[in-house]
Amino acid sequence: MSSQVEVKYTQIFIDGEYVNSASGKTFETKNPATGKVIANIQEGDKEDIDRAVKSARAASDGWANTDPSKRAVVIQKFADLMEKHFDQLVALESLDNGKPVSLSKGDITLAISHFRYYAGWCDKVTGKTMASEGDFFNYTAIEPVGVVGAIIPWNFPILMFTWKVAPALATGNAIVVKPAETTPLTALYLARLLVEAGLPKGVCNVVPGYGHTAGNALSRHMDVDKIAFTGSTRVGKLVQIASGESNLKAVTLELGGKSPLIIMDDAAETDEELEQVVTTAIKVGIFYNQGQVCCASSRVFVHEKIHDRFVEKAVEVAKKRNVGNPFDDATEQGPQQNEVQFNTVLKYIKIGQEEDKATLSVGGQRVGSEGYFVQPTIFTNVTDNMTIAKEEIFGPVVAVLKFGSLEEVIKRANDTSYGLAAGIMTKSLKHALKFSKEAKAGTVWVNCWNSFQSNMPFGGYKMSGFGRDLGEYALNNYTKVKAVHIHIPGYKN
Repeated sequence: MSSQVEVKYTQIFIDGEYVNSASGKTFETKNPATGKVIANIQEGDKEDIDRAVKSARAASDGWANTDPSKRAVVIQKFADLMEKHFDQLVALESLDNGKPVSLSKGDITLAISHFRYYAGWCDKVTGKTMASEGDFFNYTAIEPVGVVGAIIPWNFPILMFTWKVAPALATGNAIVVKPAETTPLTALYLARLLVEAGLPKGVCNVVPGYGHTAGNALSRHMDVDKIAFTGSTRVGKLVQIASGESNLKAVTLELGGKSPLIIMDDAAETDEELEQVVTTAIKVGIFYNQGQVCCASSRVFVHEKIHDRFVEKAVEVAKKRNVGNPFDDATEQGPQQNEVQFNTVLKYIKIGQEEDKATLSVGGQRVGSEGYFVQPTIFTNVTDNMTIAKEEIFGPVVAVLKFGSLEEVIKRANDTSYGLAAGIMTKSLKHALKFSKEAKAGTVWVNCWNSFQSNMPFGGYKMSGFGRDLGEYALNNYTKVKAVHIHIPGYKN
């Protein structure tokens, strides 16, 4: 696939139209593989957010009152259009985000399936008739929250757009999306496809801009009923504060993590099993998407009986990993998404090298002189109290820790302020079930990692946030329950 991609849409999308920002200001979006400017994007701020919210509010009742089966038709048609524009979306995602085209293809395939899944829910979100005494008829009604603000991150631009927009539209809400300022291109492209699919103007608006201006304005807007946020724990706290200081809007937060993966000795008794374990823990768990995954297996606990074999194989895999041009089909790892994150990853690598007893077993350097590429990096001889074992790095950097017993390692795995995901690799059902029960995390993976299905919820414990994306549970984020009590004099049930 060619890296020569046409960028059609660089304006704010409000009320079904592309328009300039009120200020006329623009900001640059850059290609992380080269550091060069792709395009200048209209910079939304408080005034633009207000215009978008007003548009969403004006459209919200009409969409909420649309026959749910007709909402489903629109969402299905949008999924059809995503398939039709598949190659363009892949190219834009890899250009703006830097992920290899193989990963962008996977993301967009998943996004399409998620939209189709939620289309199926449109006419199935219903209330209940409740048992009543005497001359009462009581029931519950499930209603849209109204106007949703979605603030999405740069690591999975299309998928995070999908995780918020699909259930919000299915349940009859209007929405204002604030994409990350470093990856606005696919959200702006998708906005046009939604209108082409038949979504009424104003139901979905996209306002690119900075977090401290556009994001803050959206979080504090008095006519926004709910904020759905995915991003760092630090910013998630600010979003919740903004809700409390404005109209107490509902908030769901999908935040950071420092996820543990436990590898029992029985998981790698043969060379073939060891290779599969390393693939799951290292290729899929931590190096996937350049390590820029909130639930990355950034702490890998390996049983002492197989520790040395695991490290040897993991280092071999890291050395062979193909880091380079995202548009080369052979590329496994692209650049970090932006310069700030690139420097953050290098900073943590330096911290790890300076920590007492930690060993840099492979990687640790910049790749090339252009773009934001970092070598796949493995630290061994890591202990629980080291910075690289406690803080989220959000890059292709893994801390390998040794353990002796399951009881011991469960306590160590849970000893973190985060709780987004956790996993175990073992042949023992007893060990798998014990860990699944005792892990303090919103998602547990057994003998796998990064498994995401439309009908399975995803979200965190502790400082990894609250609320759930995906599955039936996500519908609760975008609905409210009304209890109706009807007194019918003289009626006897």
